[in-house]
Amino acid sequence: MIPMYSRIVLALTLMLAGHTVSLGQSDSLSQINDSIHAILVEYHQRQGEVVNQHLADSIIKAAIEARLGKNGDSILQQRNQLIQQLQSIADREKRILEEKRDTEALRKAAKGYPVTSPLGDTLFLVYAKIGVSTPEERAINISRKIDKLYNDDFLKADSILVVKAEDNFDIVYKETIVMSVSEADAIWYVMNTSALAELLKEAIKKSIEDSKTEKSFGKWIARIGMVLLVLAIALFLLWLINKGHSRLLIFLHSKSEGWLKTLTYKDYTFLSPEQEIQIILFLSKITRWVVYVMLLYLTLPVIFSIFPFSRHWTDSLLQFIWSPFYSLLTAIWNYLPNVFTIFVIYFVMKYIIQLIRFIFHEIEMQKLVISGFHADWAMPTYSLIRFLLYAFMFVLIFPYLPGSDSNIFKGVSVFIGILFSLGSSSAIANIVAGLVITYMRPFKIGDRIKIGDVTGDLLEKTLLVTRLRTIKNEVITIPNSAVLSGNTINYSIEAKEKGLIIYTTVTIGYDVPWRDMHQALMEAALRTKGILADPKPFVLQTSLDDFFVSYQINAYTQEANEQANMYSELHQHIQDVCNEKGIEILSPHYKAARDGNKTTIPADYLPADYKAPGFNVQIEQVKNE
Repeated sequence: MIPMYSRIVLALTLMLAGHTVSLGQSDSLSQINDSIHAILVEYHQRQGEVVNQHLADSIIKAAIEARLGKNGDSILQQRNQLIQQLQSIADREKRILEEKRDTEALRKAAKGYPVTSPLGDTLFLVYAKIGVSTPEERAINISRKIDKLYNDDFLKADSILVVKAEDNFDIVYKETIVMSVSEADAIWYVMNTSALAELLKEAIKKSIEDSKTEKSFGKWIARIGMVLLVLAIALFLLWLINKGHSRLLIFLHSKSEGWLKTLTYKDYTFLSPEQEIQIILFLSKITRWVVYVMLLYLTLPVIFSIFPFSRHWTDSLLQFIWSPFYSLLTAIWNYLPNVFTIFVIYFVMKYIIQLIRFIFHEIEMQKLVISGFHADWAMPTYSLIRFLLYAFMFVLIFPYLPGSDSNIFKGVSVFIGILFSLGSSSAIANIVAGLVITYMRPFKIGDRIKIGDVTGDLLEKTLLVTRLRTIKNEVITIPNSAVLSGNTINYSIEAKEKGLIIYTTVTIGYDVPWRDMHQALMEAALRTKGILADPKPFVLQTSLDDFFVSYQINAYTQEANEQANMYSELHQHIQDVCNEKGIEILSPHYKAARDGNKTTIPADYLPADYKAPGFNVQIEQVKNE
C-alpha cells in the first residue's frame, strides 16, 4: 500500500499540474479533485484512529514510567520489554507529528468550507470531519446554529461556553451544541484543541453581537446619513471637476496663440494651431469623462460597504474592474521576458543588417572589389539578403508573440498564407523575373533601350516592374515577367566605348554614279552633330532594285539617348548635300522625262540662269520604193 505521506504528495503534484492545463482539460481536473477528496476521506479516518491510539499510548506510557521508577532491581528482567513498548509509543507519537506535517502540506491544496456570520461574513473554515459528517455538512450546520442564536431575542452571549467532552471540546449554549472542536481541527489550525475552541467561541460571540449592533435602528439612521454624506461629497467633486474643466478651456483658448505652434517637417505640416487646439479639447473631454467614471466607480463601493447586506457587492464591483486589470498586469509582467527576448533578437539582427549594408555599399562604391561580382549587383543583393534576414528574424520572434500557439492565431496565419499564395502568383512571377534580370545585367538606369515595341530611357527597375520614358515623355511601365520573356535591345551599353552605329537608307537611281553618292552620304553624316569622325562613317549598298540602288549610311555616335535628333538632322543634311551636288532623290517608281521638264532639285540650289530644257523631237522619213 502507498504510504499516506506519499499519496498526499502525489495528490498535490497532480493538483499543481492541473493548474497548467487548458480549459479543454476540465475532465482531468475533475478526476484530480476526486482523487484528492478520496485521499482526504481516508486520511480523516486514519487521523481519528491515530488520535484514539495516542490517548491509549499516553496512559500506557504513564503506567510504564511509574513501574520503571519503583523497585528497579526487582523488575530488571522486564526492563527491556518495557523499553520496547516505550519505543513503540515514541514511534506512534512520531507518526502523529508526521501526520501534522502531512496536514500542513495538504492544507495548501485542500478546500475549507466557510462558517458564516448572520451578516454573511466568513468567520472560519472547516477542514476536518467528525464521525459521518463531512467538513461541508459541519460548516452548514454550524452556520445554521449561529443564525438560530442570533434570532434568539433573549440570548445572553456570556452563556456561550466551552465544555470538555470525551475526545472533543464542545461550544454550547444552554443545551445546544453549536459545534465540536476535535484534535483534527486543532491539527489543521496548528493549535491546542482547548485554545482553538476558546478562539472559535469568541469569534461566534463577537459575530452575533456585531450583527445585532449592525441591524439596530440607530445604526440604520447613521448609515443613511453616511450615504447622504458620500453622495454630497461626490456631487461636490463633480461640481469641482466641471468648474475646473471650464476654467481650463478658457485658459487654453487665451494662451493658444502664444503656446501652440505649427508642427512641420521640411515642407509637410503635421498639425496647425487650430488642429492642435481641437486635439487638446478632445483629450480634455475624454479625461473629464474618465474622471467621472472613476468617481462613480469609487463612490458605489463606498456606499455598498456601509450596509451589511450589500458589503459583498463591494468586492464583486471591485473585482469587475480589478480582476481584468490585475490579469492584464500579470500577463504583461509574465510576458516581459519574451519582450526582452524579442528586443534582443531585433537589435542583434538590426546591427547585422547594418554591417551587411556597409559591406555592399563599399562594393557599390568600388572600394571593395570581389572577383566576378559586379558593382551594380551590390544594392539589389543587399535588398534580397535584408529581406531574407527580416524573414528569419520574424521566424525567431514568432514563438514569443502573445497567442502564437493558439488555434485562432494559427488559423489566421493559414488563411493569410492561402490568400497570399492564390492572389500573388503573378506578383511572385514578376519578383523572380526581377531577380533574374538584376543578375543578367541587360541594362542599367539611364540606358536607352527597346523592349518589344517600346523604346525609351530606363527610369526605374524594381523587383516587380521596369519603367521607361519615351522621346515623347511618356512613362511606360512593363512587368518584369514580360521583360524576361521578350527581347531587349540596349543602345547605350557599348556606346561610350565602341560607339553606337546609327544608320538610314536612301534610294537613288542608276543614273547617279555610286562613288558620288557614297561621298555625299559620308559628308552629310559628318555634318550631323554627335556623329564621330573617327571611326569614319561608311556606306553600304544593301540592294540593287529594278529602278534604284539602296544606299545605307552608317555612322558612329556615343550619345545613344540623342538618336531621334541625330536621325532627323542626318536626313536634313542628306537632302542638303544631294541638292548641292545635283543629285535628285526620286521616289522609287518615278521615271524622269527630261525633255522639257524642270529638275526636282529646289530652286535655291540651282544656278540663277537655269532654264528648263526644251523638247527634242526627231522625225525620220522613210522613202517609198
